[in-house]
Amino acid sequence: MLVMLSIKNLAVIEEIDVYFHKGFHVLSGETGAGKSIIIDALGLIAGGRGSADLVRYGCDKAEMEALFELRTTHPVWDTLSRLGIQGTAEEHLVIRREVTVNGKSTARINGQLVNLSMLREVGEQLVNIHGQHEHQSLMKPERHLGLLDTFGDVKIGPVKMKYHEQYNAYIKVERELRDLQETSQKTYQMMDLYRFQLEEISSANLQPGEDEELQEERLRLAHSEKMMDSVSGSYHNLNGDGSMGALSVALSRLGDVSRYDSKNLDPIVEQLQSAYYQLEDAVYQLRSYQENIEFNPGRLEEVESRLNLISGLRRKYGENVEQILEYYEKIQHETDLLENKDERLLELTDKRDKLRTKLLETGEQLSKLRRECAQELAEQVEAELKDLQMQRTSLRVNIDYIEDLNGACWNGRNIRITRQGIDTAEFLISPNPGEPLRPLGKIASGGELSRIMLALKSIFARHDQVPVLVFDEVDTGVSGRAAQSIAEKLFKLSSECQVFSITHLPQVACMADHQYLIEKQIIGDRTATRVVSLHEDGRVDELARMLGGVEITEKTNHHAHEMLKLAEARKDVTSYAVH
Repeated sequence: MLVMLSIKNLAVIEEIDVYFHKGFHVLSGETGAGKSIIIDALGLIAGGRGSADLVRYGCDKAEMEALFELRTTHPVWDTLSRLGIQGTAEEHLVIRREVTVNGKSTARINGQLVNLSMLREVGEQLVNIHGQHEHQSLMKPERHLGLLDTFGDVKIGPVKMKYHEQYNAYIKVERELRDLQETSQKTYQMMDLYRFQLEEISSANLQPGEDEELQEERLRLAHSEKMMDSVSGSYHNLNGDGSMGALSVALSRLGDVSRYDSKNLDPIVEQLQSAYYQLEDAVYQLRSYQENIEFNPGRLEEVESRLNLISGLRRKYGENVEQILEYYEKIQHETDLLENKDERLLELTDKRDKLRTKLLETGEQLSKLRRECAQELAEQVEAELKDLQMQRTSLRVNIDYIEDLNGACWNGRNIRITRQGIDTAEFLISPNPGEPLRPLGKIASGGELSRIMLALKSIFARHDQVPVLVFDEVDTGVSGRAAQSIAEKLFKLSSECQVFSITHLPQVACMADHQYLIEKQIIGDRTATRVVSLHEDGRVDELARMLGGVEITEKTNHHAHEMLKLAEARKDVTSYAVH
């Protein structure tokens, strides 16, 4: 559950710390007092997009922090582990969000910086916020399939995952087939070009690293005469009476006298002997190198010609021989594909057809499971609606193929294959006996949509394990017994999770376990919002305001007190029924 929410410099809220408990919470207050801002803060904690407009005027940033207490078995711990975020159920889960006046946002989970997608992945497992805009989603049939799949995830999920894998494989082959078909007009032109390029590169008979070796050889051949003069001169300077002779004489003379002072002269003699042998070896190598210096103008011309050929190929196909050879292999592969285009088309078409057949079979399995779950969902929604004063309402989830004249033929119909399956879902209702089932968006009133959404949320709460459920004025458009039934449903739902509701209805407020008054106050020349946790007397006063408006009389106070007493009795009955 949500234990504490801290907000600083968010819109009209300067700074508040609010502590929460288990059960059903109601946030009430005058219109414009800042109730929705608290919901906005929770939305930001759960990964909603921030905006500079949310920052309190004159401040650098808005700050929000939430503490959650969760079961050890809650799936969010696995999510945190996968994301590399430290956390344990023995401690609170802490989420912090900041939005700057420049619109930049930062988020931390247990002190670790996370990006928005990571925060959203964690947040959607912790908080589910339902506002007026979700009424509109109920009126859009394209959203209904997702609601059905959420409800039937245990059954539908594994088959849907299998379908997605097959769909990805099918689309990959379909795309390759389409690309190959689209290149057919250019095939012959490409074939002529590729054959010319292959012949040009092949006839050059290139070897990896050849260009570098030839450049080194050209350098030697172009300067062979100068190299001969230098090497020959060096050889003669070292050999004979040169350095070798001088070292030999020095060793002979030192050898004659070293016996008189071997301690000091022997190390010098050893160094000279080592130098003599090294110099002797270098002289022999110079002689060998001198003998191999080549004066060959013809070979130089061959090397120049070869390098010019490679240079021409480099301008066309790559920066070096290796890249030219890589390009050769690439166009060789392309040529093979083009030459065997018809065979490849047949191969891909056959593979595509087989994948499509398997995909349609899996799609049919998915449709069958959806139909089963649709029946279960309709029955459960109708049962929930009975508790919400819609006893005579019939609901059906209509599952049908997606018709498409250019689609795949399946069970005698042309249908479109989509990533979500081969069918669509739409909620149909009949509010009164004898009336036909019709699309939800065409006949449901605002109050009916509120109750249908509440029925769905009550069902989903048993499936998705989200611990915090928030309703932002979802009871708009209802009154009387319908309002009371919504209040009882929200209270009943709080046995599954922690429930928050922003409301203007006293019937809803009196059923809360905890009530908070959101009100504005003026401090100095600035307006600020504060949150007050109401106890018995405070709740009576607030309920009396909700009942009587501006003028609070003894009768409205008495009525408020009676409402709280009756609500406690009703809550006892509801709690007994739940357990």
